[in-house]
Amino acid sequence: MSETPTTPTVAVFRPDDDRLERAAALLADLGAEPVADPMLAVKPTGELPRTDADYVVFTSKTGAELVAEAGWEPRGETVCAIGPATAEALRDEGYPVDLVPEEFTSSGLVAALAGTAEPRVDGARVEVARSDHGSRVLLEGLDDAGAYVHETVLYRLVRPDGSGTSTELAAEGGLDAACFTSSLTVEHFLEAAAERGIREAAVAGLADATVGAIGEPTATTAAERGIDVTVVPDEATFDALARETVAAATATREE
Repeated sequence: MSETPTTPTVAVFRPDDDRLERAAALLADLGAEPVADPMLAVKPTGELPRTDADYVVFTSKTGAELVAEAGWEPRGETVCAIGPATAEALRDEGYPVDLVPEEFTSSGLVAALAGTAEPRVDGARVEVARSDHGSRVLLEGLDDAGAYVHETVLYRLVRPDGSGTSTELAAEGGLDAACFTSSLTVEHFLEAAAERGIREAAVAGLADATVGAIGEPTATTAAERGIDVTVVPDEATFDALARETVAAATATREE
């Protein structure tokens, strides 16, 4: 009698660029069989951050690359990055990074900027430069901290044509795990399944899989749509999400 193979099949949803390739490579290095499904594609708006801000906040590698391509130059603003990947992208483009929060989330960034005894942004102008699907937590939190907040949409996130092969695997029970990297990847996964007429089957298939979410907002979105999340890493990075999801899925297969 042969043993059940322990290599988990893991779906990953990243923008349709080098990030999807790197994510699949990491999963393979971790001993998983990756299913790379590009649930996000970027459509730049051509907009740039305002130039009269005291703080400018970036929330993604894509935003850093787009402003660099357009020739944006800081004019003494405090440059903030939501996490290490965004900070690295900004530095790679030659920008200084003055602040990265300890918690790599919108709420973590609000906490870092608002401070405790001496709020940093009370009365300051804060420019938030990001996609059209950014969390309201960041804007509302900064507003509550007394900042004058303005949002510039640098790009729009859409679902690429042809995406959704992972939904068919999920519906067939062929996925051991899935790594959701934003609330939008959850929504696009379900849209792709619905287009194929297999939404209920895909959600049912995920119920038997290890589902990882990069942070609590993504986990909440999944739960609200009937997807049970198994893994939410303490560090909101893809590396942490991939490692913990693969470890949990592998352990489940070995049981």
